[in-house]
Amino acid sequence: MYYVYVLESIKHDKRYIGCTGDIEKRLAQHNGKAVISTKRFSPWTVIYQEKYGIRGDAFKREKYLKSHAGREYLKKVIITTA
Repeated sequence: MYYVYVLESIKHDKRYIGCTGDIEKRLAQHNGKAVISTKRFSPWTVIYQEKYGIRGDAFKREKYLKSHAGREYLKKVIITTA
């Protein structure tokens, strides 16, 4: 399985969108400051995720969620689930 995920920084007003095959391991990497783009805003928590059976589908969805339309979609979904 592949996951598209949205992280939120616990201490800063930052979000990060990514894709992985092992979400728990990837979160540990983000929180362990092993990811250059997220290490300054650690610690992180997963606030949204989607599961896919095909890697290409997950990467397409990640690309969409990083677009303006995708960010607007996330605002609606995250607000309604919070």
